This record gives sequence, C-alpha cells and structure tokens, in this order.
Amino acid sequence: SALDLFDQMQLNSVLNNVRKHRSLADAGRHLFAASRIQKGSSNDGDRLRKYLAKYGLSWAAVCG
Repeated sequence: SALDLFDQMQLNSVLNNVRKHRSLADAGRHLFAASRIQKGSSNDGDRLRKYLAKYGLSWAAVCG
C-alpha cells in the first residue's frame, strides 16, 4: 500500500511473468528482451534480481 498504483501494477505484471519461467535468467531474458538488444552485454537475471530486491523479494520467494 506504500507503493504508487503505477509501481503496484508494474510489479504485479513482473511477478506474473516471472512465475511463467523456470529460471531467473530465462525470466530476465523475456522481460528485458528489447533493452538487451541495445546493450553490448547484459546480465538480465541479475537485473531482475535487483528489481525484485528493490521490493524486498527474491526469486525463491516469488517462485519457490
């Protein structure tokens, strides 16, 4: 409830998508597909891990 509606909706969408994948890396590749093309190298799993941590969440907490 401390989150703006925008952040709540974004986080909800991310969580719904994360649950569809078998690994953090696979979920990250899916979620960051467009922006990863622009980068020379990327660690999409780490990016997703940091996003989840921002909200006090982990892969295990979401998918475990």
